[in-house]
Amino acid sequence: MVKKKKTEIYALGQHISMSAHKARRVIDQIRGRSYEETLMILELMPYRACYSIFKLVYSAAANASYNMGSDERNLIISKAEVNEGTTVKKLRPRARGRSFPIKRPTCHITIGVKDISLDEDEYMPMIHESVYNKSRGGLWGKK
Repeated sequence: MVKKKKTEIYALGQHISMSAHKARRVIDQIRGRSYEETLMILELMPYRACYSIFKLVYSAAANASYNMGSDERNLIISKAEVNEGTTVKKLRPRARGRSFPIKRPTCHITIGVKDISLDEDEYMPMIHESVYNKSRGGLWGKK
């Protein structure tokens, strides 16, 4: 039996105080991109979720460099998912002794990075197609 070397490293953030729907809006933009490109995108996006996701991406890259000795230039975001967490429920006092519920949603974010230098044969066609897309007329969009 041949053992495969583990090439995917994770960073997990739990109980982050924001809606899962708002975090997914940002996560969908970075899934499958390179590490350096992801950091630039997250710095320039105007959403509050970007800061938490930026810290998780940075942590996943630090985990990969520490545990596997990977270079940050070879990392891509292979897995990025957002799950709903618990909802913090509070009561706000209102007029005539009544109360109004306040619900603060939380979410769990998982970021997985993969070193493409260890799996070059798997990721090179995917990266090559995104740079040179024949249907759009080549590298510069000319037909």
